[in-house]
Amino acid sequence: MIEPPELHTVRVGASGAVGELLLDRPGKLNALSRELLGELVEAAGWFDAQPELKAVVVRGAGNAFSAGADLSAFGSADEASGGAAAARRAFDLGRRATDALAGMRAVTVAAIHGHCVGGALLIAAACDIRIAAAGATFSIPEVDIGIPLAWGGIPRLVRELGPTVTKDLVLTCRPFDAEEAARLRFVSRLVPREELEREARAVAEKLAGQPAYALRVTKQHVDAVAEESGSTAQGYRDADTLLAAVSDEESLEAMARYLQARRRSPA
Repeated sequence: MIEPPELHTVRVGASGAVGELLLDRPGKLNALSRELLGELVEAAGWFDAQPELKAVVVRGAGNAFSAGADLSAFGSADEASGGAAAARRAFDLGRRATDALAGMRAVTVAAIHGHCVGGALLIAAACDIRIAAAGATFSIPEVDIGIPLAWGGIPRLVRELGPTVTKDLVLTCRPFDAEEAARLRFVSRLVPREELEREARAVAEKLAGQPAYALRVTKQHVDAVAEESGSTAQGYRDADTLLAAVSDEESLEAMARYLQARRRSPA
């Protein structure tokens, strides 16, 4: 087995045919910084280089799966060093990270607890199987923040939830709990918090005992059908919509209000 890469915000490992990908910024509720998103891409590449690997559990350290994009780590279009091209690359990192996870050869099992917000929900949506702990909370606050949902999120959510539910959740930004996530079929299993890691591991081990060819072909077939119903191929354009949003006065005002409210609220 190839040695894991040296990463700072993500931890990876594997034992036999089962791997684990841990979002590891617990002090920040695993907020998705530029560094973390870039390391997700690197981690996905490492897992794909392990020929014996069949399943990977994706989870968050500490009290949450992830509180979503770390807005303080992105800034505005004219703050990114290196000009417009560098800014666009930064805003495209989320799309690259979700595509890298979705494209992994191994079957991914998301174990979701605590907060799963915005971009984190899209990280989960990029996984093949999703299990939630009772008490987990979900939300997609991007429109409240003043930005469109990017990172290939719209086609992924339309595929998973349908257009009406996607519009409801994305446009109203209302939070929903693990029970509703199960009713909407965003997650396929709901378990007590204390059983989450054990359940996710059991699913991964079951997958690890299946023939690799059947796993790979089934995943590819389901993904191909999903792409036909809602392709993510145009997701690279989402970076441009984000760049436009952080140059829009009304959007910037909404973002400022959201960040101010976040500072007043307890974590």
